[in-house]
Amino acid sequence: MAIKVGDKVPSAKLQIKTKDGVQTKTTDELFGGKKVVLFALPGAFTPTCSAKHLPGFVNNFQAIKAKGVDAIACLSVNDAFVMDAWGKDQNVEDKVMMLADGNADFTKAVGLTMDGTGYGMGTRSQRYAMIIDKGVITALNVEAPGAFEVSSAESILKAL
Repeated sequence: MAIKVGDKVPSAKLQIKTKDGVQTKTTDELFGGKKVVLFALPGAFTPTCSAKHLPGFVNNFQAIKAKGVDAIACLSVNDAFVMDAWGKDQNVEDKVMMLADGNADFTKAVGLTMDGTGYGMGTRSQRYAMIIDKGVITALNVEAPGAFEVSSAESILKAL
């Protein structure tokens, strides 16, 4: 069953590559006591994700932060090295945390997996965006398969 507005973000561990190497962070560390915009997508370096989804949040960083958001995070079922390389390729700098959910633990916990085996991708995340306030989901926009509308940075700005 998919997570819904009003639910607490489930406990899971995610990875992020920093200058000190790959760090494991809990969802409590990442989302507790803060207002965070989290968007998830099927894969780093994939067409819509690279051309529209991630760039939208990078380009709207200031406007989103101006709405009282402490952090913006991008999540994908990729490893931390791929997420780091993709962030560098997209000139993310320190605007978006590039979170790796390599084993899809978080993605499974929120009930938003996608079967990408037909594309040679295995289990992946559906495309979505959520607003998390002190560990509780206050908005959740899940895309229909193949769509890119409700999870965009512009849609999240309207929800904030």
